[in-house]
Amino acid sequence: MNGSYTVATLMQTLFLEEAPAVAQKTGFQKRASKLRPDQFVQAVVMGLLANPDSSLDELAQTAAQVDAPVSAQAIDQRFTARAVEFFKELLLRAVRYVVQADDPVTAALLNRFARVSLQDSTTISLPPEFEGQYRGCGGSTEQTGKAALKFQLRLDLLRGGLEAIRIEEGRQCDQSTTLQTEAIEPGSLHLRDLGYFDLEVLRTIAGQGAYFVSRLNDQTSVLAAETERPLDLVDWLSHLAKRTRAIERHVAIGAEHRLRCRLIAIRVPPAIAARRRRALRKRAQKKGYTPSARKLALCDWNVYVTNASGELLSIEEVVVFARLRWQIELVFKHWKSDGKLARSRSQKPHRILSEVFAKLLGLILEHWVLLQSCWNEFRISLRRASKTVRRCAMLILATFRGAAAFAGTMEVVRKRLAKAARKEKRRQHPSAFQLVENPTIYGLSSSDCN
Repeated sequence: MNGSYTVATLMQTLFLEEAPAVAQKTGFQKRASKLRPDQFVQAVVMGLLANPDSSLDELAQTAAQVDAPVSAQAIDQRFTARAVEFFKELLLRAVRYVVQADDPVTAALLNRFARVSLQDSTTISLPPEFEGQYRGCGGSTEQTGKAALKFQLRLDLLRGGLEAIRIEEGRQCDQSTTLQTEAIEPGSLHLRDLGYFDLEVLRTIAGQGAYFVSRLNDQTSVLAAETERPLDLVDWLSHLAKRTRAIERHVAIGAEHRLRCRLIAIRVPPAIAARRRRALRKRAQKKGYTPSARKLALCDWNVYVTNASGELLSIEEVVVFARLRWQIELVFKHWKSDGKLARSRSQKPHRILSEVFAKLLGLILEHWVLLQSCWNEFRISLRRASKTVRRCAMLILATFRGAAAFAGTMEVVRKRLAKAARKEKRRQHPSAFQLVENPTIYGLSSSDCN
């Protein structure tokens, strides 16, 4: 099926078919109203996609576009506890649809794998009224308050699919999320940050015939592969430091797991190492302890582990993939900076949380449009592309009910993207498309940024 029709069909399913059913299930709709649930969700989701700072008056104007001429007050009155459950349930239904680009990214390095799966999380602070549902981590800062929710995301960089989005309490540890070991496809590559580092998870990934590239947790036991005797990592690195910048060795990690893999260490420039040590000492001072000599020494290195063979991934390519993990951080930055996921004009708790779920639903729809218009072109800036989609949000709203009309809208989006969203090459701090095109040139230099 043509990609543009796929997005239109999904929007019809969510907005026109599932919204009324979800409204009844959650008790959001109790009686007939001038503003039906399908009209309300279209007005709020698409209105906030077009302008995340939309006022109630602006949302009422969007409602009028879908034949619901109601007042701003009528919109405001709909943001209740049931509205929160209404938007949350619609969001959960939307993420069940794993939409992918028709063609994978045009990069040979990525296409060595069945998927290139990035996983990370982002936390949204909530009003304290939601502490019973979404406990935060405590403390006095906004991100560690009484109430917060966490979105766990898995993204396939190859075809762009949002493999999974989970809603969790803000206090839940990344390492313990069940998403860690779900749906591991043979031949896929998994990239996660140190917050997810778990030897049992890495063993599961390897056991499923998949691959991982990860930074090494500095508390992990490292054993020589030949003898399985403990290896003093700092001592070993210090002896080899003057010979070369990049060091590789076959090892086993974990005193009990003894997971066999390649260890790759890249020495960072002295200025970066010094900056790391300053940051480490500052954190230690704040928490009342003295950093160990071992931790200070390891500031000189980026240390990676992978179960991919040297024939499958060179040292430079391992470093490039470690850098590509930041692509999911850019997604979160877009969600919060451009989509303003963590901000609301309102002080009313139920409107705030309703908007969180509604905005994320809109961002998912935006992502679907990008998948069917430009994902395979790795030189497209997704942040710039997303602005184009937001500018077309009202056109999308006006045409999604008809396949031919929506195909015309998608053509408008593609033409605008071709002009506005193409990335240029950078001499310093190479972009993602430069890394995958020339890993032997940029690989080791890109490790300086990690």
